[in-house]
Amino acid sequence: MEAPRLAHTMSSPTSPCEEVIKNLSLEAIQLCDRDGNKSQDSGIAEMEELPVPHNIKISNITCDSFKISWDMDSKSKDRITHYFIDLNKKENKNSNKFKHKDVPTKLVAKAVPLPMTVRGHWFLSPRTEYTVAVQTASKQVDGDYVVSEWSEIIEFCTADYSKVHLTQLLEKAEVIAGRMLKLSVFYRNQHKEYFDYMREHHGNALQPSVKDNSGSHGSPISGKLEGIFFSCNTEFNTGKPPQDSPYGRYRFEIAAEKLFNPNTNLYFGDFYCMYTAYHYVILVIAPVGSPGDEFCKLRLPQLNIKDNKFLTCDEEDGVMVYHHAQDVILEVIYTDPVDLSLGTVAEITGHQLMSLSTANAKKDPSCKTCNISVGR
Repeated sequence: MEAPRLAHTMSSPTSPCEEVIKNLSLEAIQLCDRDGNKSQDSGIAEMEELPVPHNIKISNITCDSFKISWDMDSKSKDRITHYFIDLNKKENKNSNKFKHKDVPTKLVAKAVPLPMTVRGHWFLSPRTEYTVAVQTASKQVDGDYVVSEWSEIIEFCTADYSKVHLTQLLEKAEVIAGRMLKLSVFYRNQHKEYFDYMREHHGNALQPSVKDNSGSHGSPISGKLEGIFFSCNTEFNTGKPPQDSPYGRYRFEIAAEKLFNPNTNLYFGDFYCMYTAYHYVILVIAPVGSPGDEFCKLRLPQLNIKDNKFLTCDEEDGVMVYHHAQDVILEVIYTDPVDLSLGTVAEITGHQLMSLSTANAKKDPSCKTCNISVGR
């Protein structure tokens, strides 16, 4: 997995000790804010000398966990019973703030050897920027806390889904894929100007572009993988591509074997819906050994091209035969340029259904069919 971006330079913790925090909770108490101010009736005692965490280190970042450690003076260290971790999504100027100012964002953890792991899909999302600050605390007999000042504020970004998470998505998608139907072509719909531009400026070849941010928020291909989107779904009654499209009235069709054959690898990329009854599966076809193939090999589950639930390629009586899943909409990304002379471009006769567009579409985080139990 590509290393997540950090806003500060952070070194890996050196302590061999580690204990996973299993019971981090958002306690229903009002804690000091990062400026050291207390709300009335906060249940926290007057400030006393406790060591202030400094040199915060964040490491081992995943899509829904991270390890945290810090340095602190030895003075009064033995009085520390708890750590308060203030974890917040990094706000941007366009974000909507619905959170009431008194809703606590502090994680309360018993003092354990450092580094410790903070994990939990209920407050961590993949590929999301966070800020974190730490206090040390001493719980008193009466239940009040004595707390230190807040540490400095550190920024970090959670990671993409790992192969393990994508495999969970894959297994969910397999459940609803449905029976397989035959196909003979891949096709790409666009406006006439798009194809004219590729002819004039790119030597008559369609060029890969960076995938947008549609689909799962943690998908490792969004904003990173370069490819060309193709469709392959067919109409049940005709066995041919549908005449309607949300992407333009001109269609490039190419024989399936030109893009998908034993010299290509097939990868599972994503599974999502957009608050609708139908679901999308993103697959990646990459020529063996190509840059796209090397990118996917590190990040995506690979599928057997002859035997999977979504898109197959097999030889029958010396002829390549292709099938696609009936009950999901397949979006296929081909990672190399494609020469227009290998297929045909013609105007479609159907409608341009913009409601079906998936450009930068946001996944429904509440759908039980296509979500997994990690950060959304």
